Amino acid sequence: MTTIRSILAAVLAFLVAGCAGTTPPQGRLPKAELAPTGALRVAIFTGNPVIGSKNAATGELSGTTVILGKALAERAGVPFVPVEYTAVAKLMDDAKTGAWDVTVIGVDPARRSLLDYAPPHIVLDLTYLVAPGSSIRTAADADQPGVRIAVARGAATGLVLERTLKQASLVPAANEPAAFELVREGKAQAYAQNRYMLLGLAERLPGGRVLDDRFAAVDLAIALPKGRPAALAYVSEFVEQAKASGEVGRAIDSSGIRGVRVAGAAQ
Repeated sequence: MTTIRSILAAVLAFLVAGCAGTTPPQGRLPKAELAPTGALRVAIFTGNPVIGSKNAATGELSGTTVILGKALAERAGVPFVPVEYTAVAKLMDDAKTGAWDVTVIGVDPARRSLLDYAPPHIVLDLTYLVAPGSSIRTAADADQPGVRIAVARGAATGLVLERTLKQASLVPAANEPAAFELVREGKAQAYAQNRYMLLGLAERLPGGRVLDDRFAAVDLAIALPKGRPAALAYVSEFVEQAKASGEVGRAIDSSGIRGVRVAGAAQ
């Protein structure tokens, strides 16, 4: 009897070990890195409606980042805690302090000293909203001497233009609404942002135009503070599955976002 029990115990131990070796990805959760406080704190930038929005009446946050952030928290089995940001510069500063765990932001090499990126999940065009009566017809026309281009401080648009503009000058503003006001007040001839956002703002600027072409395309990706490799791998796998299953596309559709597309699978 003792021999039989020993054999059964050995078989059971073997089966348990085998199951542990085939645990699905959801089981390999690096909670200490992904959610060190026990909840997933998702930084949501509400200055860009492609990323997130806030209902002025209720204070409720919504948008693609909220939808995907909730899905990531559910998969990880931790509470979802949104952390609103109205300025990218402040969001980036807080990446150094551990104030949040994941965010969605434009992929840019200038940010890699502070952030690690999962594969992109949304691609959008960057272009200009030009002032009423402007002679600027194309993105190339904007890069001329004397042209002042409004950008939000720390935004991906400004980072791209800092590297590519040759003659026009950038006018940084504290946030996206302040950048738009520079054009409306005649202090800048153009405002650089993503097409979806600019089309909405053009309705508030009679005579203003959104250019038909673009000066760049930017990838949006889930980003983590630097130095969380296990959490980054977990989030990267989540993103690839969310793109393949159509979850990212549904998040875009349910948020009412147009003029953007789901990023391709990571190579």
